[in-house]
Amino acid sequence: MDSPPGSPHDGTPHHVSDLVARAAHRSPDQTAIVDVTSGISLTWADFDAVVNAEAARLREAGAGVGDRVLVRLGNGAAFCASVLGAMRAGAVCVPLGPVGVVRELEIVLDDCGPTVIVAAEGDDAARSCGPGRGAALLPPPDLRADPAAPAVEAVGGDEDIALLIYTSGTTGRPRGVQLSHRAVLANREQTAALRPAPVLPVDRILLSIPLFHVFGLAAGLLQVCWAGATVVLTERFDPAHVAEVLVRERVSGMAGVPSMFRALLELPPDELRAATGGLRLCTSGGAPLPPQWLDEFRTVTGMPIYEGYGLTEAGPVLTMNPIGGPPKPGSVGRALPGVELRLVDADGRPIEVAAAPDPEDIDEDVSDPAHDTGLVAVRGPNLFSGYWPDGDGGPDAEGWFRTADVGFLDHDGDLHLVDRSSDLVIVNGFNVYPREVEAVLAELPGVAEAAVVGVPDEKTGEAVKAVLVRAEGVQLTEEEVLAHCTDRLARFKVPSTIEFTDALPRTPTGKVARRQLAGRS
Repeated sequence: MDSPPGSPHDGTPHHVSDLVARAAHRSPDQTAIVDVTSGISLTWADFDAVVNAEAARLREAGAGVGDRVLVRLGNGAAFCASVLGAMRAGAVCVPLGPVGVVRELEIVLDDCGPTVIVAAEGDDAARSCGPGRGAALLPPPDLRADPAAPAVEAVGGDEDIALLIYTSGTTGRPRGVQLSHRAVLANREQTAALRPAPVLPVDRILLSIPLFHVFGLAAGLLQVCWAGATVVLTERFDPAHVAEVLVRERVSGMAGVPSMFRALLELPPDELRAATGGLRLCTSGGAPLPPQWLDEFRTVTGMPIYEGYGLTEAGPVLTMNPIGGPPKPGSVGRALPGVELRLVDADGRPIEVAAAPDPEDIDEDVSDPAHDTGLVAVRGPNLFSGYWPDGDGGPDAEGWFRTADVGFLDHDGDLHLVDRSSDLVIVNGFNVYPREVEAVLAELPGVAEAAVVGVPDEKTGEAVKAVLVRAEGVQLTEEEVLAHCTDRLARFKVPSTIEFTDALPRTPTGKVARRQLAGRS
């Protein structure tokens, strides 16, 4: 059946929620979502109907064009329906983790001022914070809807904001990244243009990564929607459970952060090999993939892991190792089709990339690409519209966005990330900025000084380490510090190591020497 140009059923979607309508039009009876935790499965026709019903419910609750709808639900079909329903209603969807502490929720609520909050019945934090700020509090959506009900027309244009995703800023305070419908859809098209495509219509993609994170939401769920494939969701990651799900649900693709693949390696090798026998593709993102983990996984399973690189501000995927060939250890691959990438200095000036060595040149003083490091700068239609609320900090006048990541390009043009210009710590793919944790530690009366660094961790990639100087005459214990942080910070931000010292090491200019702290024992 033909569709008029520009309709949600044709090949050029202009609104993120059109992806669901298009898949429902093309393959109404194909399974869209398998929610393992609840046992609920939805076809694309079912899912489209649920998204329609959710859009209508949110409009009735007062969510109009441009209003913010905060969705605070765990991985599952209800989360998917609320996110797509909010966008179809014309609202700006604000996905947020369901287990964040009150302090972090209050920061986001005060910043974005949502009209509606969708949260689970037992979410005491949302219940205590939201209504007092004028937000209507709604339970998760009903996943039973009539496919024959009238469609709800999607509201919003290409440049309207679809998603407002909060990520910790370098100041330690969360900042809202504004992703337009244009940016989100452009990145889905760029990713789909890879050959072979990471997600095909016949694929069944397992997502155990949190959907409120841009990796799980955009590169995961919305990429499945683009292809009209099937997403298999688990509420949390457990290696033994995931191994069972891979087989039972005939999963063909798995996206994860490096620590997930490391955790799977703790299973008996025969069990892991059997569980991954039906996989076509494993992709990793969110944090650097240690080469030894890549080698161990391939040795046990015979499966390579293809690593990519991205950031929330890019919707999020920027580079990918070429799928099909052998992954290059330590490299995050090349820029996606439609993405421009270059290295620049601190002032934004491009850095010249060393040419490939001449095999006839016997001069031993050959330039090492690793010496030509710079800040990664990117340009493309997938870039964000600046930070909430005024668009500050977005791409420059020429469309370039300078990231905080430092890397080099090898002779093949593949990107290697070697450092971060900030002191960012990545725990299980989630960003932790030391300043935020340090500010919480400073609230303790017994803390004179505090410094936070990242240290290697076999399970999470990195872990948070806090080094404290006690106030004079105070007997502060590790248990007291841990209890305070647990109450004030998300679990992945809580220090796993707490040390006390008489004084923090400093550089000649007076800055805390964080590298020395990371090496202390």
